[in-house]
This record gives sequence, structure tokens and C-alpha cells, in this order.
Amino acid sequence: MDNVENKVEQALHADPEKKEEILGNFDHFKSYLGDQVAKGERLGLGEEGLTKAAEKVAGYLANNEEPRNREEKLLQELWKLGDKDQRHQLAHLLVRLAQSAH
Repeated sequence: MDNVENKVEQALHADPEKKEEILGNFDHFKSYLGDQVAKGERLGLGEEGLTKAAEKVAGYLANNEEPRNREEKLLQELWKLGDKDQRHQLAHLLVRLAQSAH
């Protein structure tokens, strides 16, 4: 597991209440994702770097977390059906969605 996946796992397991708050409501999830993208931008990550990080997060969530709402269920299903290139494109879209949340 690489550094990004470790950080995602630590963040989700550190505070179960916070995890439920983030994942329980899709608007909260988008806002949280937007905050994380903004942090990555401040660290100098470009769109491709942000997308690679989003791929790691999406892969972790798809494999380790149950969706809490319809939107997350749809994202999980799309992720599982997609091949590597399609997942990469979906990660690009998630980054753009997160950027639009700010």
C-alpha cells in the first residue's frame, strides 16, 4: 500500500464519526474531496497528480467501504465496471467535480 492509500485509510479509521459524516451525505463527500484537491493544488500537484491521487482514493473506497448513498453506489459500480483507462477518466471527472465544489 503506498503513501496515499495509507493516508486515506488512516483518515477513514481515525475518527469513525467523521467518516460517517463525510461518507453519509454526498454533498459532504464532495466538499471533503474538494478540500483534499485544494490541499493537493497548494502542494503543487497538477491535474495528473491530483487524478492519480483520486484513483488511489476511489480504488480504496470501492474495495473497502460500503456506499452510504445512491451517488456513492453509482460511483462504486462505475469504478468496478471500468477498465484502467476508464477508471483514470472517472478519476479526472471526480477531480473536476471536487474543484467545482469550491
